[in-house]
Amino acid sequence: MVVGQKVMMCRFRFAPFVVTAEHSHPHEQMTLVVQGKVKFIISGEERIVSAGDVLYFPPDNRHGATMLEEEVILIDIFSPIREDFLKK
Repeated sequence: MVVGQKVMMCRFRFAPFVVTAEHSHPHEQMTLVVQGKVKFIISGEERIVSAGDVLYFPPDNRHGATMLEEEVILIDIFSPIREDFLKK
């Protein structure tokens, strides 16, 4: 995790078939898929993305993800900083 004054970048590694529940937050988010394939649910619509794809989530956008059959590495960028991540 790298944290600036108004933006943060997080690298996540997920095992195959891990599910992140649908949620929303007041932060803007950009996600870069570094490795693997992911099925995202974005505002109720399904989208499958793979390495090299980039997604943008506006503030308060409802989204969730299911990792598919291989390990997944994601880079997530948030603005403003996710204070809840700093407490973990």
